[in-house]
Amino acid sequence: MSTTLPTHAPATPTPGRGSGSYRVETWGCQMNVLDGERMAGQLEARGFAPAPEGEPARVIILNTCSVREKAEDKVFSQLGVLARRKQADPDLVVGVTGCVAQVSGEEILERAPWVDFVAGTGQVERIGELVETALAERRQALRLELPEEDPVYQFRQITRGSSFQAYVTVIEGCDQFCTFCIVPFTRGRERCRRADEVLEEVRELTARGYTEVTLLGQTVNAYREPEEGFGLGELLRLVGGIPGLRRLRFITSHPRLVDDALVSALAEVPALAPYLHLPAQSGSDRVLSRMKRRYTSAEYRATAARLRECVPGLALSSDFIVGFPGETEDDFQDTLALVRDVRFASLFAFRYSPRPGTASARWGSAGEVPQDTSARRLSELLALQTGIQRELNQQLVGRRFEILVEGTNRHGQTTGRTPCNRIVHLESEKPDPGTYVHALVTRGLPNSLAGRLA
Repeated sequence: MSTTLPTHAPATPTPGRGSGSYRVETWGCQMNVLDGERMAGQLEARGFAPAPEGEPARVIILNTCSVREKAEDKVFSQLGVLARRKQADPDLVVGVTGCVAQVSGEEILERAPWVDFVAGTGQVERIGELVETALAERRQALRLELPEEDPVYQFRQITRGSSFQAYVTVIEGCDQFCTFCIVPFTRGRERCRRADEVLEEVRELTARGYTEVTLLGQTVNAYREPEEGFGLGELLRLVGGIPGLRRLRFITSHPRLVDDALVSALAEVPALAPYLHLPAQSGSDRVLSRMKRRYTSAEYRATAARLRECVPGLALSSDFIVGFPGETEDDFQDTLALVRDVRFASLFAFRYSPRPGTASARWGSAGEVPQDTSARRLSELLALQTGIQRELNQQLVGRRFEILVEGTNRHGQTTGRTPCNRIVHLESEKPDPGTYVHALVTRGLPNSLAGRLA
């Protein structure tokens, strides 16, 4: 995923500091999207304005992702394009931030020595300062330090990408160290925000008219309040009780950390959406062990069943990796069996790619699955899931849902999202984005629903 700011809610500028326009190009997860919004807020507070679409900017920041190999390739390809811009306009400021910056900062400066600064994931609050330094001193900077203390955000200095939906980080980093995952190396160890600061941020958002908030963390249900020690379940109750908040979501959760407090919050907090993203990664116990996921496929099935028993109508989504080193055909069939049994509302699947620094990358070619085999497995998995989604969505025909209108699709249809995170395309009506309307589902499509106002 790639998103580009400008956004809808500019910060109040401080006159007389920066000038000119900026563009933040973001790849990757919701955490990266929020980091890009934080960077934009700092620049606008210094007097910069978002560059209009199609027009050159004085400051360009590539906010990168390294979870998949292709994301890194896109970054270096874009740097090649910007090299020509920089040659024609030496005053252009180019910065690289995010996960690729964190793990490949020195390589970036070697391959693209004209880049003004490279800043890792722990340096988001310093982006405005780094841009000012680049403009004033033309001195190259490399900042990759990962903080160890609990994060503190200047949350009033965030340029949000929406006027009614917002992301709020509650925990940074990850301590799970799954053998395929680069996040502990790009984001560092777990660091939790204080609950009172999270509550203050959400109250400030609802006062400005935001009605849907998503709490973020690489492993969000590892959250522990730094002073009082309570977990995500209690935090969800506190946030869900804030007046004006109509929908509350959270991502991404680890199956091993789904506890009683989280399940009861999902069942009892009215604002909490009946949706949970719960990455399984594989249906094979042997592969799960090699991945260091610390649960079995039977335990995953039991967790899913327990959630659905306590939260009727809960929609589950998941992530899967195919072609993990050593994955046999029997292992892959176990994955297909898990998908058939759990029947996910949606699913994200990827072919395995080794990421630098991870344990599986150090295994070398041991157990390597041929590319044509992993490609075939991915196609089979996605075909199975498409059929399941079509069936589940067709079962919703005739149901009425309250949807939050988000905008229009490429066909000009108004689209909204149900509490259970399904997209609804309205047949003809065009209510304004940010409004809540009731829709009757008229068709169930493989990836979405069609409906009309009810």
